Amino acid sequence: MMRGQDLIDKLGDKLAALRGRVTPNAEMDKITWFRAGGLVEALFQPVDEEDLAAFLRAVPEEIPITVVGVGSNLLVRDGGIPGFVVRLSAKGFGQIERVPSGGIKAGAATPDKRLAAFALEEGIGGFHFYHGIPGSIGGALIMNAGANGVETRERVVEVTALDRKGNVHTLLTDDMGYSYRHSSAPAGLIFTSAIFEGVPEDKAAIKAAMDAVQNHRETVQPIREKTGGSTFKNPEGSSAWKEIDKAGCRGLMIGGAQMSPMHCNFMINTGTATGYDLEYLGETVRARVLENSGIRLHWEIKRLGNFRPGHAVQEFLGQLL
Repeated sequence: MMRGQDLIDKLGDKLAALRGRVTPNAEMDKITWFRAGGLVEALFQPVDEEDLAAFLRAVPEEIPITVVGVGSNLLVRDGGIPGFVVRLSAKGFGQIERVPSGGIKAGAATPDKRLAAFALEEGIGGFHFYHGIPGSIGGALIMNAGANGVETRERVVEVTALDRKGNVHTLLTDDMGYSYRHSSAPAGLIFTSAIFEGVPEDKAAIKAAMDAVQNHRETVQPIREKTGGSTFKNPEGSSAWKEIDKAGCRGLMIGGAQMSPMHCNFMINTGTATGYDLEYLGETVRARVLENSGIRLHWEIKRLGNFRPGHAVQEFLGQLL
């Protein structure tokens, strides 16, 4: 990788008009909830959508751009991330408001829990599930985030995005190509905001549903640990945690990484885990589940960046059964 300052110097005047902050050699372990991983060559935090569009027009397409949110379901490899990482700020992309249609417009950096709280304030039902998802709206749109039997695709009606050239696009729900924990929206789009619709509901009923979500999380999930949330998607006809448990991986440790004894589909950094420890643990679990039940678990956590030389991790540890 090019060193961060070299990358910034190479672009020179192209970045001069930007109002956002550009940071060379930014530490991704300060951003991710795992508190692990390498550097990114340069981190850009745009002030608003116009500033983001100017950045996208300024950076040549051969330089990679990666977008991150709050870092809750993100594993960064120790070799770091080439090019730029864009992180949308709550100040510039965390707005939330009612729209004339009666729905809710939320910026991509809005925490999922804030959307749930706003819906409660407005007496709009159907958003309680977001109260238990530790991420932001941008991530929810990308991965069709869901919990408690509800998914993002059931609430979103319109998404605003920028393409790699800084052009604005509007996508309807059908354009997002949603399936379980997945969107097949055109690659390279950066989601900046979305409009959601719910249903009128009594505030007491909404609050009770949100309290039930919170109680469930506190009871069965290691929410106070350095974790990335659910590690693997649920396989068809089963639950990831059940298959992990049956394969004997509850509490399994590699280095400073551990499959939580409390909820074994949650991977945690016990304090000293590297990106390598975390990914090697995940692939060890996948290999053991594959050997035990024939099920190929798929990562729900997004993994980014390069391996450190000599520390690559093969899928299923190379066991292509």
